[in-house]
Amino acid sequence: MRRLGRRSLAGIAALLGGVLVLAEPAAAQSVNRDLFEGLNRQLLYVALPLTVFVEVILVYAVVKFRNNDDPLPTSKDPALEITWTAATAIILLFVFVAAFTVLASPYMSATGAAAATTQADAAPDDAVEVRVLAYQYGWEFRYPSANLTTQGELVVPTDREVYLNMTSADVLHSLYIPEWGIKQDLFPETHTYVRTNVYEAGQVRLYCTELCGAGHSRMTGNATAVSPAVYETWLATHAGEQNVRTVPTPTNTTG
Repeated sequence: MRRLGRRSLAGIAALLGGVLVLAEPAAAQSVNRDLFEGLNRQLLYVALPLTVFVEVILVYAVVKFRNNDDPLPTSKDPALEITWTAATAIILLFVFVAAFTVLASPYMSATGAAAATTQADAAPDDAVEVRVLAYQYGWEFRYPSANLTTQGELVVPTDREVYLNMTSADVLHSLYIPEWGIKQDLFPETHTYVRTNVYEAGQVRLYCTELCGAGHSRMTGNATAVSPAVYETWLATHAGEQNVRTVPTPTNTTG
């Protein structure tokens, strides 16, 4: 049994090391995705060795006792039961703390309209607000600082706080930007509020992920992140215009 235990531990270490190398993620494009991927990695590091350990014990029991025609019930072992219960409690506590720390972040938890107004007032002076209106079957993005709007084209500066104040004109919609780690429902007559900070310039796709009618599949658009200087120039160039179709070109394009 001891030899099996040593081999099991060695196998777990080797497998875990291989997974850590293979699962090393690419650089996150936003603080939201960075938080989400960090939580996934923490849970993976806990779940993987436990899974391997349980499977090793299961295989060992099947092989060792496969020809036992007269099995006996497991004898009571209070020490083992206490250890197993305590270990389970510690693992669950770790999962709770890790998940709560991430999900309670203002970048991960959406807020309602009242809280959004309060947080917007307390936002840094250089924060960017974009008002998002979803409708069947498209997206309107309004930039209050320049009084301009775009259709299906979200533009934000990199390395700055961005606040998306979102609502729906008709039915339930959901804004999803995979590369930025943003996914939030939009409701009629209600405002939801998302906070982000994009690290990397580029253009990615955005989608509606809530079935909203016959044209749901074509309710897509682009999300473009550019340097703050390029963003300010774009705002100044199109100030006061509606349904602007020209968006700045990012340094690199993904998605």
